[in-house]
Amino acid sequence: MEKQSKVYIAGHKGLVGSAILNSLIRKGYHNVVFRTHSELDLTDQYAVRDFFELEKPEFVILAAAKVGGIMANNIYRADFIYENIMIQNNVIHQSYLSGVKKLLFLGSTCIYPKDAPQPILESSLLTSELEYTNEPYAIAKIAGIKMCESYNLQYGTNFISVMPTNLYGPHDNFDLENSHVLPALIRKIHLGKCLEIDNWEVILNDLIRNPISGFDINSSKEDILLLLNKYGIRRGEIEIWGSGAPRREFLWSEDMADACIFFLENRDFKDMYDSVNNEIRNTHINIGTGTDISIKELANKIKDLIGYQGKFIFNTSKPDGPIKKLSDISKLESLGWRYSVSLDKGVEKYYSWYLSELI
Repeated sequence: MEKQSKVYIAGHKGLVGSAILNSLIRKGYHNVVFRTHSELDLTDQYAVRDFFELEKPEFVILAAAKVGGIMANNIYRADFIYENIMIQNNVIHQSYLSGVKKLLFLGSTCIYPKDAPQPILESSLLTSELEYTNEPYAIAKIAGIKMCESYNLQYGTNFISVMPTNLYGPHDNFDLENSHVLPALIRKIHLGKCLEIDNWEVILNDLIRNPISGFDINSSKEDILLLLNKYGIRRGEIEIWGSGAPRREFLWSEDMADACIFFLENRDFKDMYDSVNNEIRNTHINIGTGTDISIKELANKIKDLIGYQGKFIFNTSKPDGPIKKLSDISKLESLGWRYSVSLDKGVEKYYSWYLSELI
């Protein structure tokens, strides 16, 4: 990939896509193209075809997806499978038709079976049933892996699939209904701290910048307390879904961006597998840190950082999801890449960014 190569980022405003865009610009890539959702609906086959015919990108990073936490995945099951499969089908197929030199497809480690041996090897894919709460999203991402793999084998394309662990960083989604666990905890504990010290100015500013259903600028304090209570944020206590026992792995989004550019610049599909009995499988790559932390430990880490004095209530009537989901990164390291930002440092950077957005 040359500095003047035309690179298309699908999903450039999202958590990963924005980090990739910034990283490419810092590295001197000046021919980057993108479209907002209002400018290009990636679920529209004909609109995607027209875009590729017009722009003719040489490299494609497919970071666009419908994503969310355990609540959103479980509620909007049809949306998650439909929208993600449509996006993937359109972008991958048009990349083939237009002769794209290399495509990077971003998935998630939720593709693996709920009872996969830990840490999870790439070879665990499709060995047993998936976790129920995110099954539609996982099936969509598995389809994307197999689509890239199949196009490579049939048409000789150079499409690479990378499966990041839980990501966090600037431009994350902090919606209290649809966000992943780490941004949800950051925001809940931040608001809990504000309630603790009666800082209504900061609470209002937070709700204006990231509105929740039922809030408007004229809401009374009593109305706001009722709204926050709906999401488990109360004076002196914060409710967290599940038992707090599940362990999760987290990767700073800018590290993920660095990994993506590393693979675009240095690796091809042929580097991703060893053929066994003339069968080519499991050509995707786990992207992670190889270390994990329990949700309870994570909540306490954030509590200490923010200085919150209240208590946590773990609502065990809500689903935990898989008890452990740690990726094996031996393949990743053998290909020459390793993360650089620790969770402690990342959470500090993350909260500082969140506060800067409220100013």
